[in-house]
Amino acid sequence: MEQRTEFALKALKSENFRALCQEYGISTKTGYKWRERFLSRGIAGLAEESRRPRSSPQQLKEEEVCQIVRLKFAHPYWGPRKIRELYLRQHGEVASLSSFKRVLEAAGLTQRRKRRRATEAGRLSSGAKAKAVNEIWRVDFKGWWHGTEGRCEPLTVRDEFSRYLLELRQVPNARSHTVQESFEKLFQRHGLPQASRSDNGTPFASRSAVLGLSRLSAWWVALGINLERSRPGKPQDNGAHERLHRDISQELECLGQNVSQEALDLWRHQFNYQRPHEALELRCPGDLYHNSNRKYPGAVQELVYEGMTARRVNHNGCIRWKDHSLFVSQSLSGWNVGLKSAQNQTIELWFAQLLLGHLDPATISFERIDLNPIDAKTNFKNAA
Repeated sequence: MEQRTEFALKALKSENFRALCQEYGISTKTGYKWRERFLSRGIAGLAEESRRPRSSPQQLKEEEVCQIVRLKFAHPYWGPRKIRELYLRQHGEVASLSSFKRVLEAAGLTQRRKRRRATEAGRLSSGAKAKAVNEIWRVDFKGWWHGTEGRCEPLTVRDEFSRYLLELRQVPNARSHTVQESFEKLFQRHGLPQASRSDNGTPFASRSAVLGLSRLSAWWVALGINLERSRPGKPQDNGAHERLHRDISQELECLGQNVSQEALDLWRHQFNYQRPHEALELRCPGDLYHNSNRKYPGAVQELVYEGMTARRVNHNGCIRWKDHSLFVSQSLSGWNVGLKSAQNQTIELWFAQLLLGHLDPATISFERIDLNPIDAKTNFKNAA
C-alpha cells in the first residue's frame, strides 16, 4: 500500500508516465488503473479488490428466484431437494441444487439440520425392509388432537416399499370392530398384504393374550396375513412411520379444529402423488404402488385343519377337551382351533398356521407359548 500510494502521488505530477511505471515494475495499464482509483476514491481505492465476476451467465433470473420462494411458501416443510424436483416437474428445466439452497438460505427459509451421532439401536430379526410392493403394510394411530368432530386420532396405513399412504382416516374410536370395518374397505380397494407391522398397542395386539393376539390381529391371521411387531417402547423399530406422523403433526395437527376428513384426504393425495421422496430417488409413491394380487375373500367363516381335530373357542375364550373346559384366549372367541398329536404325549394347539401351545393330557392343562409374534412368524394360509 505504501508503494502504491507513493506511485499514485508521483503519477499526478509525472511528465513521463511510462518511465514511472517501469521504475515501479508495473505495466502502463496497471499504472493508469491505480491512478484512476486514487483520483476517484483516494487511498482506499488502492486496496486489493475481489476478482470474483460481478455477473454470471448462469445467474438465476428474478422471476426464477420468486418462483422458488413461492414453492417453498406453498410447502414450508419441504427441503431444497424436494422443492427443486417440484420446480423441474412444472418447468422442465432447473438450476443446480446448490442454487436452490443458496436462494432459500438467502431468503431465510431453511434451517441447518442438527447432526446426531449414530448409535447402535439394534434391529429385529424380522425387521428387514420390504423388497416389493404390498409385502409389508405398516399400521398405527397418529397421536390425537382436537378436530372438527372432537377428538381426532387418524388411522394411518402405509406400504413400506413404495411409501404409498393407503389410509389416513379419522375413525370414531380405536375399538377392534371399528378398525376392522376400515380395514375391510381398505382390503376391498387394494387387496391383502403379505404382512402387517404394528406396535404392541390396542387394537393391533393384546399383551395378556396368547402370542399377543387381539381380535383384529386374529382376523388378519385368518385372512393369511403375517404378523410383525416392534419391540415395546422402541419407536425406532417403526422409524419411517414415526416420521410420517411427524409430518402430519407439522402440517395438519397445527391447524387444530380446522382439520376435517376432506383435509386428510387432500393431504394424503399430495403425499402420494406430488411429494418427492428421497428414498425413492425423488419419485412419488403413486409412481410405484399398485394393488395387491391377493384379493380380499370377504368374511372368513371357518378355518379348516387337515389332519387335525377342530375345536371352536366359545365366548369365554375356552375349548372343550375330554369333558374339560380349557382357557385359550378370548381374542379367538368364535374361531376354531386345531389339535394335533405331538411328541412326548402332548397335543399341539394351532390357530391357522400359528402354534399357540401344548395340551398336557396328564394334567389336563394348556401351556401356551409366550413368544413375541415376530418370533412365531409363519406363512399363514387362509383355509376357508
